Amino acid sequence: MTGISPVAVRRALLARQEIAIFDLRSEHVFAQDHPLFAAQLPLDRIAIEAEARVPRKATTIVLYDDGEGLVAPARDTFLSLGYTDVRILDGGLGGWRAAGYELFQDVNSYSKAFGELVEHRRHTPSLPAERVQALIDSAADIAILDARRFDEYATMSIPTGTSVPGAELVLRAQAAAPDPDTLIVVNCAGRTRSIIGAQSLINAGLPNRVVALRNGTIGWTLAGQSLESGQQRSAPEAQGVTADEARRRARAVAYRAGVRRIDRDDLAAFAQDTGRTLYRFDVRQPAAFEAGHVPGFVNVPGGQLVQETDHYAPVRGARIVLADDLGARAYMTASWLAQLGWEVLVLEGGFDGPIETGSVPGPPPRGREGRYKRPYEGTDNAAAAMQAYLDWEYGLVAQLERDGTHGFFVI
Repeated sequence: MTGISPVAVRRALLARQEIAIFDLRSEHVFAQDHPLFAAQLPLDRIAIEAEARVPRKATTIVLYDDGEGLVAPARDTFLSLGYTDVRILDGGLGGWRAAGYELFQDVNSYSKAFGELVEHRRHTPSLPAERVQALIDSAADIAILDARRFDEYATMSIPTGTSVPGAELVLRAQAAAPDPDTLIVVNCAGRTRSIIGAQSLINAGLPNRVVALRNGTIGWTLAGQSLESGQQRSAPEAQGVTADEARRRARAVAYRAGVRRIDRDDLAAFAQDTGRTLYRFDVRQPAAFEAGHVPGFVNVPGGQLVQETDHYAPVRGARIVLADDLGARAYMTASWLAQLGWEVLVLEGGFDGPIETGSVPGPPPRGREGRYKRPYEGTDNAAAAMQAYLDWEYGLVAQLERDGTHGFFVI
C-alpha cells in the first residue's frame, strides 16, 4: 500500500494542494482526537458517500485509523470505485501524534475554531443569557433570531425566538426587525453559528445593534432558564427593494473577502477542468431549491455549509461555486468560505438559463450507530458535558496557532 508521511500531508495543506484526509473510525471515536482538516468517513459508508464527497477520482486521498485495521479494506473500496491516488498515513493517528502535530476534538472542528477566531479578532459583541432574559421580561424592543436549521429550532428555542437559518439572516433580518432601534440577538445551540450570524449582520452594515447570545442554548440552560419547544415562527421572505439591498450589502462583504463572480460560460469551463475538484452548492433552503435550481448543483443551506464544511467539502484545496437566485445568501456564505481559506466563486445570472426542479438525491442519512452525541443537541445533556464543550471551544484559538496550517483570515 502506498504510504504518505505526516510531514508530507502537512506540507500539502500548507501548499494548498488538493487533499482529502479521511478518518475511518466511528464518529464518536473521531470526535476524541483527529487532525484539524481530517473528515470522518466510516468504512461502511465509503461506497455510499465517496463519490458525492470526492467527485474527482484523481484526488489525493489519505486514509488513517488508530490501529483498528480499517485502512486496507477502505483502500480497496476506494480503488474499486475508480479512485487512483489513495494513500495510507504512515503510522496512522499515532504517527500524526508522534510527529508532534496538533490533534483536535469534537466534530466540524475547523469551522468552530474559525468562529472562535472571528470573535477573537472582531470582538463580536454578545450578551449573556441572564441579560437577554431580563430584556424579554421587561418587554424590551428586541428580536431574537435563531440561526440553526429549522428542525433544531423547533426542538428547543429561546423564548420569543424566530427561526432564520444562517445564510437567510442577511435577507430576512430587516423583515424580522424593521425598526433600526430594535436590538437583534442571534443565537444557536452553542457558539459558532451565533458568532458567525451576528458578525454577518455587522459586516453587512445593518443599522440595528446586533449581538450574539453568548454560548447559545447551552448558556441559556446553564443559567437555569427555560427553553421553548415545538415553536414554528419563521421570519418572512425578503421581497423587492429589501432583497436588492441585502444583495448589495452581501456582495460588498464578499468583495472585501476576495470572492470572485462567474457566469454560466465560466462555470462550464471550470467543469471541464479535470485537474481540479469542483463543488457546486445551492445555498438556499430546500423548498426554494426544489422549486428551481441550476443543473449540476446540490442543495446545502449556507449556514450549514459554513458550519459543516469538512463534511460537504472534504477535499481541502478544491474550488467551490455557490448559487442563489437572490444573491445575498451566496455572497454572504462565500465571504465566510473565502476567510476559511477556500477558492470560492459566486454564479451570477445562473437562473436566467435552463432550470431543473425537484430534489437532487444524495447519500442516504447515516444511522445512530457510532454517532457522536453533541453536547448542544437535544434537551437531555448533562451540565458538566455542556460546560466542558464550552471550555473546549474557548481554547480553540490557541490551538489553531499551535497547529499553524489553517490559513484563515478575518476581514
